[in-house]
Amino acid sequence: MTHLKKKDLNTLGIFVLFIIPALGAILLSVEIPFMMSVIYSFTKWNGIDRIPVFIALENYRELFTDDPDMMYALVFTLEQTVLRVILTNIIALLLAVFLDGEIRGKNVLRAAFYVPNIISLIVIGYIWFFVFSRGFNSFYQYVQFPPLMLSWLGDAKMAFFSVLIVSIWQSIGFYMVIYIAGLQVIPRDVIEAAMIDGAGGIARFFRITIPLIMPSITVAVFHSVSNSLKSFDVIFSLTNGGPGHSTTSIALDIYRTAFVTSRFGYGTAKSVVLFLLILLFTFFQVKFFKAREVEV
Repeated sequence: MTHLKKKDLNTLGIFVLFIIPALGAILLSVEIPFMMSVIYSFTKWNGIDRIPVFIALENYRELFTDDPDMMYALVFTLEQTVLRVILTNIIALLLAVFLDGEIRGKNVLRAAFYVPNIISLIVIGYIWFFVFSRGFNSFYQYVQFPPLMLSWLGDAKMAFFSVLIVSIWQSIGFYMVIYIAGLQVIPRDVIEAAMIDGAGGIARFFRITIPLIMPSITVAVFHSVSNSLKSFDVIFSLTNGGPGHSTTSIALDIYRTAFVTSRFGYGTAKSVVLFLLILLFTFFQVKFFKAREVEV
């Protein structure tokens, strides 16, 4: 008995020894900065003064009652999130179903769709800036088809869809991989049994495939909701929030507040609100989809 207790203590000691470096890194890089941000959100601070001025809930009062720019950013972010999550997951799932089939060169196609996900978002933004500002219109002018010469980044509505197109194009490869992984663990005997029972392709997809890959859908939707609400890089390099405030996301508005106008206390208050917004959305999303998962 004593030998077993000693062995358990040794195992526990080794376990603690291994997790201390990771725990320390998480504390230093995530938890402590987050708690400091929460504290600074109750202060007036320009990032230079040694001692921030405590102003209690004044930043939050201004945020919810006297900041139209934040409201514009919130509306844009929510609209973009809804469209991006729906379109990205639908396209990624359809691609996964297609590339999970018996087609030639499917590994090359999988890699081709995944490549945009490993490129820096800032680089992607600048590449697509050139495509929208020069590429498309130069091509339309060359083929003498002026009706399609559009102001992709200069018009508010077109800029919204330009950002949406680039965001979806960049991210579908990542979600496609998640769905392919889900499709490959579906028991083939279940599919074969459905085929013997006379179920068609569409019926099998909605009645068997979708329920069985629900864990993958939960993960993909979780990541797409979180990433959409935090969108910054593509918008910053592609439109910089313009024209006007039409494509300004919450993250970009926080960046401008903190680093352009030097209102670090107010900027951290906005970041805390963004954190709570992401937490709220992802909590209900995960709970909703988890309740619909089935086991084989």
